[in-house]
Amino acid sequence: MARMMGGPPAKATDFRGSVRRLFGLLAPQRIALVGILAVGAVSVALTVVGPMVLGRATDLIFSGVVSKQFPAGLTKDQVIAGLRAEGRDTLADTFAAMDIRPGQGIDFTHVGEVLLFVLGLFVVASLFAFVQGRLTARVVQHAVFDLRERVEAKFARLPLSYFDRQPRGEVLSKVTNDIDNLAQSMQQTLSQMMTSLLTIVGVLVMMVVVSPLLALVALVTVPLSVLVAAKVGKRAQPQFVKQWATTGKLNGHIEEMFTGHSLVKVFGRREQAEQTFREHNENLFDASYRSQFISGLIQPAIMFLGNVNYVLIAVVGALRVSSGALSLGDVQAFIQYSRQFSQPLTQVAAMANLLQSGVVSAERVFALLDAEEQSPEPASPVRQNEVRGHVEFEHVSFRYQEDTPLIEDLSLSVQPGRTVAIVGPTGAGKTTLVNLLMRFYELDGGRITLDGVDIAEMTREDVRAKTGMVLQDAWLFGGTIAENIAYGSPGATREQIVAAAEATHVDRLVRTLPDGYDTVVDEEGGNISAGERQLITVARAFLAEPAILILDEATSSVDTRTEVLIQRAMNALREGRTSFVIAHRLSTIRDADLILVMESGRIVEQGTHSSLLEAGGHYARLYAAQFAEAIT
Repeated sequence: MARMMGGPPAKATDFRGSVRRLFGLLAPQRIALVGILAVGAVSVALTVVGPMVLGRATDLIFSGVVSKQFPAGLTKDQVIAGLRAEGRDTLADTFAAMDIRPGQGIDFTHVGEVLLFVLGLFVVASLFAFVQGRLTARVVQHAVFDLRERVEAKFARLPLSYFDRQPRGEVLSKVTNDIDNLAQSMQQTLSQMMTSLLTIVGVLVMMVVVSPLLALVALVTVPLSVLVAAKVGKRAQPQFVKQWATTGKLNGHIEEMFTGHSLVKVFGRREQAEQTFREHNENLFDASYRSQFISGLIQPAIMFLGNVNYVLIAVVGALRVSSGALSLGDVQAFIQYSRQFSQPLTQVAAMANLLQSGVVSAERVFALLDAEEQSPEPASPVRQNEVRGHVEFEHVSFRYQEDTPLIEDLSLSVQPGRTVAIVGPTGAGKTTLVNLLMRFYELDGGRITLDGVDIAEMTREDVRAKTGMVLQDAWLFGGTIAENIAYGSPGATREQIVAAAEATHVDRLVRTLPDGYDTVVDEEGGNISAGERQLITVARAFLAEPAILILDEATSSVDTRTEVLIQRAMNALREGRTSFVIAHRLSTIRDADLILVMESGRIVEQGTHSSLLEAGGHYARLYAAQFAEAIT
């Protein structure tokens, strides 16, 4: 299983390219992004002005306390001159930068006005931040909505060979886990990243305004912070790649084990399944632990550098206050700015692991979107209003792998209304033949025509609309039995649904259920038997009234009595239609107009049941083997 699932990507991830593509997802929301930027700029501007205004309040309080220490009637110059005369020049320089009014105390009215103004600034800034968050959520969810739509549309354009190569759990993980993780990462990083960058710019401007010297001191640790974030992030990125690749493996294993739960128990493979789960779980734990631990080192490292920066600013600021170059309020404001400056750096560092995780998920989704698509539809497709059902294979060649031929130079002509049975050992190419007719795969050579028209000149939808298919694995979706029968005929009435059910002997089974045709079945059809599921798929094909009918071991999952009922329904269904029947039970195809015996992608025999038995070739040996097995 590990080999099938594949290991984590060995190729280095394109971080920058993926980020550019992520911004491309946001391009349709340009106006909203401009609005987010504008609102965020206003919010940040109001926020960064706050500390300077608060510094003014501090200066008022400190000046009031100092002024109270000197007797009224003196002037500021007299106080400073007296201090210098006493040899207290440092204190004189400090007071010279202050608004001293001897004899007066703190002007609480003025202080209150300043504080109310600051409160108003912060309230308005918070309102703008709220608007920014709301706009960001809208933009991100629109982008993710569009991404899911693109993924859904991509599935319709992917060839069947893509799903043959990809484990179902891995595909589901990309569509669910990775897109959800991407949405969460974008939601948390877009607004915060924009706010942090604006804050860094705004705070830097204010620091230069307050004191260019202290601004220079504050910038000393920035290159170190960037270097630490880059170095640690580079080591964390491969671990995030491994984390999400391992998540896909684990999902694939869980999906397999739950889908085949009964089989696991029957063959006693529970312990092995649990062991495989533990291995994948341990690998996921290891990758997640490493990625989170390594990326988590960024924040404490930058916080440490921020604390060093704080100490430097406090020491230099104190010296500047003592020299009278700055007021105490200016230093207080600058210390707040230094915290505001380091805080967004720390936030950016904290978001680094989230951003990297989101980018890895984006790369996995982009890999799905970049997968090679099926060949484009013809520019001017041929449309057939009425199809008689004349099918011809002309020198058809096909191979799943370039170096392994499967079907080579196969030619076949099937007249309208005839039933063609295809038999042969497993891997002979029986199902491949009808898959080519349905254009699930494209030919490597030759052509297939429908009433003389090359099906490659028709749209795939048009080809499949004229074809009904009943598979060996009866597939039902979550819904009522009536909805499942009408799946291929959305406009069918209840009377038409019941008529199709009666013709295929489903009606008598459905009426034994408590809710009849309104009985709800789950996706796996687990609440009804395998035979009943198969009968419902037969009724679905009957209601669609296709021109061409394909039956791929349609009776393999039913009991003998139900098989007889289905065979009768098939006879009515095949009447007037070209039918291709793939069968292992040769007793079910004895009335076929033509029986093809395939081996290694070639038709080795063809004829009616009686003529092939008389020939004593491959078919006769297959029939004798089944007859002998039945006797045994």
